[in-house]
Amino acid sequence: MLVLSRKKDESIVINNDITIVVVEIRGDKVRLGVEAPKEVPVHRREVFEAIVRGEPVDAGSSVTVQDAQPTPAAPPRTDESGS
Repeated sequence: MLVLSRKKDESIVINNDITIVVVEIRGDKVRLGVEAPKEVPVHRREVFEAIVRGEPVDAGSSVTVQDAQPTPAAPPRTDESGS
C-alpha cells in the first residue's frame, strides 16, 4: 500500500486518467473528489462489497462519476503524453 500525505486542494493521479482531490478536511473526516473516465466504476468500499456479494444497493448509496458534482478545486487535467 502506498501512503501519501495531502492537504486540502492537493491531489494524486492514478494511471494518467484518475485524479483524487482532497476537497475538505473537517475533524476526522476527509472529503475526496474523484475524476475518472465514465467507464470506470467508482464506489465506496461498503457499496462495492455489497455489489460483489450480489446484494441490492440503494440508488442513493452509489453514484457514477458522471453524476457527481464537479469539484472546482480540482486542477485542470493535462495530457503529458504529447498526443
